[in-house]
Formats: sequence, C-alpha cells, structure tokens
Amino acid sequence: MFKFSSNTLWLLLLVATGVTYWLGESQSLGHASMVPVFLIFGFAFFKGLGVILDFMDLRHAPALWRNLLVGWLVFVIGMILLAYWIGR
Repeated sequence: MFKFSSNTLWLLLLVATGVTYWLGESQSLGHASMVPVFLIFGFAFFKGLGVILDFMDLRHAPALWRNLLVGWLVFVIGMILLAYWIGR
C-alpha cells in the first residue's frame, strides 16, 4: 500500500465514505445484484486497512499485531458478507 500523509489519507477516507454512501443509497444499481455490496465492503476493507496501518501506526509494528488486526478486519467483513449472502 502506498504511504500517504495523514491529511491525504484522511481526505481519501472521506471520499471513500462518500462513495460508499452513494453506492448504498443509489437506487440505480439494483438490489438484486451483489456487485454494490462487494464494492461497499471492498471500500470498507481498504478504509480499515488505512486506519490500521497509518492512524493506529501499525505499519512498522511487529507482524503479529498487524496480522491480527488485518485478519480481524477480513474475518468481520467476511462474516457480514456471508450473512448477507445467506439472507438473500
């Protein structure tokens, strides 16, 4: 992942939040498709990764801590996607 300044990353997170809001509220994408859901959670993953690596300053931390938090993020997003897919 690229190394951005904190202000640049914060602005990117704001833009990603706006895009995910638009994807979630947009009626033109269709509710029968899983594509918007995967896009929203893809953005959520990269936003979480940015927070974990830069704002929590784990980019240079021991690999154990970094991997635990990224693994937790992947697990939570995966379980939400699985629940959404089963409930469809």
